[in-house]
Amino acid sequence: MKGKDTRRVNRLGDLIKEEISSLLIREIKDPRIGMLTVTDVEVSPDIRTAKVFYAVSGDQKARDQVQRGLESAVGFIKTAIAHNLTIRRVPELVFIYDKSLDYGEKIDRILEELKEE
Repeated sequence: MKGKDTRRVNRLGDLIKEEISSLLIREIKDPRIGMLTVTDVEVSPDIRTAKVFYAVSGDQKARDQVQRGLESAVGFIKTAIAHNLTIRRVPELVFIYDKSLDYGEKIDRILEELKEE
């Protein structure tokens, strides 16, 4: 992929991330979703799919509920993205739990335990 195309795809990912974050705060009232942070959006080079990475606190049950809530709202989210960003074709949205925060917390706990010893 050429540099200009890469920048365009990355910019689209940033716009989608901002739009989804805004929708979650202002318009989506599904109680399953709760407090959620969109950490990244990776759009494929052909703009057919977008991986939406998110973080949420809680156990596996809470994460499963959030995932179901997001999957239930995907049609609304895609429609809002198309309207608000004025793009003809919105990529298929795939929501993926971002494990990086879990890893960071685990490292913090290990370091704290080492410090106490």
